Amino acid sequence: MNMTRRHFTTGLVLATGFTGLGPVIVKAADVTAAEARAIAKEAYIYGFPMVDSYRIQHAYFINTKNPEYKGPWNQVINTPRVYTPADTAIQTPNSDTPYSWLGLDLRTEPIVLTVPKIEKDRYFSIQFIDAYTFNFAYIGSRATGNDGGSFLIAGPKWKGKTPKGVKKVIHSDTEFNWAAYRTQLFNPEDLDNVKKVQAGYKAQPLSEFLGKPAPKAAPAVDFIPALTPEEERKSLEFFNVMNFIFQYSQIDPSETKLMARFAKIGVGPGKTFDASKLSPELKTAIEQGIADAWAALAKLQKDKIDTGEVTSGDLLGSRADLKGNYLDRMAGTVMGIGGNSKQEAMYPVYAVDADGKKLNGAQDRYTLRFAPGQLPPVNAFWSLTMYELPQSLLVANPINRYLINSPMLPQLVKDADGGLTLYIQNETPGKDKEPNWLPAPKGPFVAFMRLYWPKEAALDGKWKHPPMERTT
Repeated sequence: MNMTRRHFTTGLVLATGFTGLGPVIVKAADVTAAEARAIAKEAYIYGFPMVDSYRIQHAYFINTKNPEYKGPWNQVINTPRVYTPADTAIQTPNSDTPYSWLGLDLRTEPIVLTVPKIEKDRYFSIQFIDAYTFNFAYIGSRATGNDGGSFLIAGPKWKGKTPKGVKKVIHSDTEFNWAAYRTQLFNPEDLDNVKKVQAGYKAQPLSEFLGKPAPKAAPAVDFIPALTPEEERKSLEFFNVMNFIFQYSQIDPSETKLMARFAKIGVGPGKTFDASKLSPELKTAIEQGIADAWAALAKLQKDKIDTGEVTSGDLLGSRADLKGNYLDRMAGTVMGIGGNSKQEAMYPVYAVDADGKKLNGAQDRYTLRFAPGQLPPVNAFWSLTMYELPQSLLVANPINRYLINSPMLPQLVKDADGGLTLYIQNETPGKDKEPNWLPAPKGPFVAFMRLYWPKEAALDGKWKHPPMERTT
């Protein structure tokens, strides 16, 4: 997941009524406390990916004082290095591929992205994520090949034809989106080559690409402040941010009735949510609804995610992939916002050991063994990355190793039978085993495996990731 766990998002305007309809005040006569609680739970589950994504995009493209700020909208920003424990905005970040970032504001006109021709053995991808956190399109080795070209990204209101010189037109349901570029790094000495590839990534307004005068710019946006992760979990301001994002998002026809239900508590397109106007009874009911949403997520994790019944491939993807399952979408955000669709990357997650016990580097040591011929089946590459909990961030350690991946195979020590054993623990397993050591924190952790461009054996379930075995 860049898998990244709560990460990016949108940009928008007023937190109060903007449609001229006036504020919508929720009254006890309009909705009972029990109904308000049930609706708040549903609305929170639906909106959490939007609000958390907004937090990331606010940090990356809006708040110039944020230490995570990357740059302005519609400009490719390259990060010519891999992520380290110092990077804290994104949960469960990928540390295999230097990132490039692009925040897309499509209100004025479409943006044309140009990618260079890239050598065939170097994996790259550009993942497009809308304000709902759906992965609505891809450019890259799997999706479009490594021959380069120009691609047009259009907002929901654009109805133009494919311009000359553009390979493909990609439509988004939201005006604000972000794109995550991943460019494979083979080894530390390869970084200059990655920088050359990144330098070839280009974003231009359509008018500039065509050499024509620019249209009148869309009005400047007074972006609402983003909530902190802690505030997102409890603050009723959550619904104001959600309403703000709706201003720039097209509602899918399948969700018309859902929006009418949310409107009963002042949530939805054109609505105003004012917690100060709520009766104490309704305020408590809505707060309870938020708590109910987290309880539902905890149950999903315990019953289905931790057991492997539901995988990251079920939690991330396009609108069609998620099939209206909003709790799954929330889980995908919490576990790894910005994570790829399964066709692009799969993320087997190690949260418990083979006996179902949660992983903890202060208490236990572990091994992960791939039998001969059973390494992850991929067209690109695979990796195993360590994250400490509860932050879900990379783990600082004495050897500055945050992952083990397939490009490192020549340096790893094979078992006598040709298999491969990895040692996952807090302290060194000894010099002879240290090449295969993935350092764990002195406390709870989770490990994510990533399979980039997985082969059919992984997609159809014929290949199974091996269990994490406790050795102490």
